[in-house]
Amino acid sequence: MLFEDRQDAGRKLGEALKSFSLEKTALVIGLPRGGVVVAAIVAQTLGLTLDVIAPRKIGAPGNPELAIGALAGNETMYHKELLESLGVDPSFLESETAKEKKEAERRLSLYRKGRPPLSIRGKTVILVDDGIATGATMIVSIRFVLKQGAKRCIAAVPVAPPEAVEKIQKEGAEPLSLYTPSSFYAVSQFYNSFSETPDSEVIRLLSHAAEEG
Repeated sequence: MLFEDRQDAGRKLGEALKSFSLEKTALVIGLPRGGVVVAAIVAQTLGLTLDVIAPRKIGAPGNPELAIGALAGNETMYHKELLESLGVDPSFLESETAKEKKEAERRLSLYRKGRPPLSIRGKTVILVDDGIATGATMIVSIRFVLKQGAKRCIAAVPVAPPEAVEKIQKEGAEPLSLYTPSSFYAVSQFYNSFSETPDSEVIRLLSHAAEEG
């Protein structure tokens, strides 16, 4: 195990980010839910503002864990090769996309508690998650923040497979992964404690950050 828990990963990631040239207006954006725990520590370590977006994976028919696409805000991406090989019905894709978009909006409303999203135009954005597996939600998040006018995007995670890091670079973001193992099964294998993060914890962290800011 490389990391004791998400807080430990956040501390190590925050220290590593100190070597980047970051202005004080840079934003740390956590990907719910576990990524917000890591992002909160990163923001605290760097003395930066914390915010959240809510990317959602679009799961395959009969196998919701298999990502055939992902969305973040008004940005949607699909895995065309998977859609073709699985023969995914367009009506299924449309309904699943609508369902996940609605869930993303629900989560953002729940997490923000009436606070508006912070402006990212012209700023450096550090996207933080507790790890990357396929990279679908991170990639769609990168596309979203760049289209929203971020001048620089850093995708920072404690652990990710090498192929995911390559995908991030192709999207025009700067990847930072503390560990890039060639043998990768799941993000949880690199943590001693990887319990599910409840919505209440995400709300608490974001509310605390807003009060501190």
